[in-house]
Amino acid sequence: MTNIHDIAKLSGYSVSTVSRVLNQKNYVSDDARVKIQQVIDQMDYVPNDVARDLSRGKTYNIGVVLPYTKHAYFGQILDGIMSEAYKLGYRVLVLLSNYDQKKEREFLEQLRRKAFDALIFTSHGLPLEEIAKYLKYGQIVCCQNPGDVKMPAAYTERYHTYVEAFTWVKEHGYSKIAIMQNRDYRKSATSEKTIAAFQNVFGVMPDPKLIVNNITTYDNGYEAGKYYHDSGLNPDFVFANSDDIATGFRQFYIDNQLEIPAFMGQEGQLPSQILGFSTIDHQLTKVGAAAFKVASSDEQQIIRIPSIFINRCK
Repeated sequence: MTNIHDIAKLSGYSVSTVSRVLNQKNYVSDDARVKIQQVIDQMDYVPNDVARDLSRGKTYNIGVVLPYTKHAYFGQILDGIMSEAYKLGYRVLVLLSNYDQKKEREFLEQLRRKAFDALIFTSHGLPLEEIAKYLKYGQIVCCQNPGDVKMPAAYTERYHTYVEAFTWVKEHGYSKIAIMQNRDYRKSATSEKTIAAFQNVFGVMPDPKLIVNNITTYDNGYEAGKYYHDSGLNPDFVFANSDDIATGFRQFYIDNQLEIPAFMGQEGQLPSQILGFSTIDHQLTKVGAAAFKVASSDEQQIIRIPSIFINRCK
């Protein structure tokens, strides 16, 4: 395989001069540039990107750890990351984990081996304390409040907005509240804040029979609506974990000509605008953009983005 030393030998110029031509640098005469380029073309030589990255100590690769892409939460964060990465010429590698701790350790080991300049954990199965141990090998950013763990983060402030939303629910006389979640509140920081806000407002834990986990898609929302109806639970208010999911829930009641319980979505998606129902916008695209900015720097920074309760039932 042809390398830069072969180009130097065949052209009669030094390796440093060939390198300047390959990297389009100045301080090379026109004659030398033409002769070296002729040899490069003749040998069909292209630089080795891996070797070049190692030499400059930067890959311009950022790994983004996602459990999956089917929930709006992760898609919106990824949109924000991709937008900022494009501006600065970074490559974004999507690393699907499904919350598998073994997979996540593999990604961290890849960071250790300099496959990426940084990792962004949109969510995680590993404890943050374990993830933070790898900070000595490269930048790592989490998309939640890291709490007592010292590591960079970009996340949305949810708790106070959840309290605001549940306060509205309580003030309007609803008491049998159903909650849809991605993961159980003992495993998910988002679900934990949802339950904590509910408990703050209502003074009790939600009825566990009215909490449905593993809800990530429109179809899951539809099935959750079926569960609430067929089990006879009949909530008077449903707190869904995305607008798409809320729309699926709503559609079950429409398809079966049933009265639709009051409900609210999250993530400020198009369905809530079109159908006119309330939602909570966590500004996740901004979270993604902020996460990228921290990941592409060396700063141990924490950026908090406010969430917004959009009340369309006034």
